[in-house]
Amino acid sequence: MAKTKTLTFLLILFTIFSISTLTTAKKTHGFSRILSPAKLGLKREKLSHLHFYFHDIVSGKNATAVRVAEAPMTKTSLTGFGAVVMIDDPLTVKPQLSSKPVGRAQGIYASASQTDLGFLMVLNFAFTEGKYNGSTLSVLGRNTVLSDVREMPIVGGSGLFRFARGYAHAHTHTLDFKTGDAVVEYNVYVFHY
Repeated sequence: MAKTKTLTFLLILFTIFSISTLTTAKKTHGFSRILSPAKLGLKREKLSHLHFYFHDIVSGKNATAVRVAEAPMTKTSLTGFGAVVMIDDPLTVKPQLSSKPVGRAQGIYASASQTDLGFLMVLNFAFTEGKYNGSTLSVLGRNTVLSDVREMPIVGGSGLFRFARGYAHAHTHTLDFKTGDAVVEYNVYVFHY
């Protein structure tokens, strides 16, 4: 009989402890919790296609791409390995710099390959036009600039591009070998809410 009472007592104690733990876990969020997208005001996910031109101007007094660092070997490297460039490049609707601006590409690209012309791209497309004004898309990827079309991942965004994911295709429209200035056509495909 004493064994039964002890077992019953332990079962009741275990039940109370379990309920107490579950109730406490719901009240305090701790490190993480699962949320409904609707609670954040997120609606149905959309797929958008953006098309624009990126103007990388490295020459002249109004350059939009400036080398900010380099390694001792950069000057002798065939690929410019170790060079780091800060950018604030205009984005336009057409290839002409005078065409309608839609935003800026702001960030860094760095020569990250010793064997081919491959850049690490870490940048935001900061949009200034239309419904995307104030929204950004973040790119983090490899750009093999001598390839005809390069694909880089879209890893996030802000504003209307919150929770964005997708990819960007880059194609060099023009490259001035004398100045180093380039116009790059971008087609961006992005899922967002």
